[in-house]
Amino acid sequence: MDKLLYIAASGAKQDLLATGVRANNLANAQTTGFKAQLEQARAMPAYGEGLPTRVFSMTESPSNNYEGGAMVQTGRELDVAIQGNGWFAMQGADGKEALSRDGSFQLGPDGVLTDMHGNIAMGDNGPIYLPVPLDNLNIASDGTISVRPVGAPETVSQEVGRLKLVNPDLNSIQRGADGLFHTKDGAVLNADPQVQVRAGMVEGSNVNAVDEMVDMISLQRHYEMQVKMMKKADELSTRGNMLLRIL
Repeated sequence: MDKLLYIAASGAKQDLLATGVRANNLANAQTTGFKAQLEQARAMPAYGEGLPTRVFSMTESPSNNYEGGAMVQTGRELDVAIQGNGWFAMQGADGKEALSRDGSFQLGPDGVLTDMHGNIAMGDNGPIYLPVPLDNLNIASDGTISVRPVGAPETVSQEVGRLKLVNPDLNSIQRGADGLFHTKDGAVLNADPQVQVRAGMVEGSNVNAVDEMVDMISLQRHYEMQVKMMKKADELSTRGNMLLRIL
């Protein structure tokens, strides 16, 4: 394959993949606790007979921007935001432990505490279940959950569990297809008592919509340039063949 055509086609492919990553970020600009993805590609030599002079770009697994999102005050007693580093331990659909920064919890009719997607919030001793119905709920800065059952005096406060808060090495986790983060080796993490939360707040997405739009425009222009290069390579090849016929 012509060098110019090969390079342009390889670049156009990466532009399309990068555009997909940016589009996903934009779609989650308002998703609670979402961490923006960062596309990655690197130059790789093509191996094989007749190919040692060819280099193509290879997509790697997208990395993530782990910076904290803006804190949004809601006043809702089931909303919790992590201050600084740390993650909520959740039980994913596969029953395994996963990690999330989305603290907009829901209380099911059976008393189970979940996120908006049905993933169960984990406590120090397993999934968290609250006595229902209840009159009041409070989540302390260390994740301890206290409730007042229906009909109990206002002075009554019953501890029912504590959110499992973990703080893994960010190089040891990866985003899963379910949108949650998982340890690469599947290990279950220990709770970290240093992680603190704030009740009545949630962490917004860390996606900067303006930056994502600017990057998408830049990628679109770069893609158009690659397509023009492919057309030019085809034209040059056609003219070269015509010259050979004349000669």
